[in-house]
Amino acid sequence: MRSPHPIPTHPHPHVVPPAPPTTHRRTGRRRRRGRFTGLPFVLKTVASLLVLAAFLTLADRWAVLYAEHEAADTLKDRLRLTAAPEVEIDGFPFLTQLVGKRLDSVKVTVPDVAADRVTLAAVSATAHDIRLDGDGPTSVRGARVPELHGDVLLSFADMNRELGASQVTFRGASRDRVAVRGTLPVAGHDLRLRADVRVARDGQRGVDTRIGGMRLDIGDLATYRPGTRPAQGLHLTRTSAAALARETRRARAVLAVPSVVRALGVPDSAVREAQRSDTALSRLTGRPEFVRQAMRLNLLDLALAHPELLDRLGLDPALLGALSRLTRPVLADRLSLGFRLPEPPSGELRLRDVRVVKDGIRVRVEGSGLAVGQ
Repeated sequence: MRSPHPIPTHPHPHVVPPAPPTTHRRTGRRRRRGRFTGLPFVLKTVASLLVLAAFLTLADRWAVLYAEHEAADTLKDRLRLTAAPEVEIDGFPFLTQLVGKRLDSVKVTVPDVAADRVTLAAVSATAHDIRLDGDGPTSVRGARVPELHGDVLLSFADMNRELGASQVTFRGASRDRVAVRGTLPVAGHDLRLRADVRVARDGQRGVDTRIGGMRLDIGDLATYRPGTRPAQGLHLTRTSAAALARETRRARAVLAVPSVVRALGVPDSAVREAQRSDTALSRLTGRPEFVRQAMRLNLLDLALAHPELLDRLGLDPALLGALSRLTRPVLADRLSLGFRLPEPPSGELRLRDVRVVKDGIRVRVEGSGLAVGQ
């Protein structure tokens, strides 16, 4: 029986027809090459832009360094500084600011600025919105500073080296007080020095110091406080006054001076009896009032009227003569920490917020309407 759908036969039944070509792989490769064909050009463009940006940034930074160096030399010459200050120009890009003749901010730090008797360890200031004067970026003649904020440091380390001569030290005691401690050579004797320095602003540009609590200790024998008040002058310490009361020979020598007896407030009859009897002398000098009254004696006055008494008390006459010349103004001048900022040629420069910190005296500075290089 015949099939309704006859199967076609090849004219050559023993020949196998070739397989159709596989074109899907080539098609895939062509598709991938078409997707990334422009990638090398993009990479080259990005790389070129990065290199260009790097060169522009480098050129801008070189221009900043050059401008900072030139500004430092100019400030050194115009301000007559011993060393060139450190200048930092902020803002990027710098060349654009230079063309526009306006800088965002400039920070200047000047080390070792002489101010009266002391040296300021550092003066740093930051100016904002600086206007440059000149015909072009390469011909800047000066600058106008509308606003300036700064900081001044008077270092304790510098004060110890300059004023103390390695014998007197300054250290912060409170927000407005500096403690002075050390030794002061006077007439061949090293006297222990104690003083307190009060720090305050003096007007718009000055720092004032007031010296208080000044005293020089001559061992445990006496204490010198410069001044003319009753509590000032040269007085015996409590230890030496108590020793005087116990030593018969020295006590009688002191009671033999009429001016001393009147200063002690001892009746003449009691003095005469004490000069004859050790018991009466012990009764007189053993009173607590005697030690307190002996401490009130101004030994400088005794030195003028009775120099022979000084040897009995163990005091060097040359030392007392030197102390009489070491008046309060003289000693205060040696310990003064005050200074004044120079008056600018234009604009205003003001001191603000004077305070004592751990490393020295810090003062905040404000300025306005200043001009540089005009």
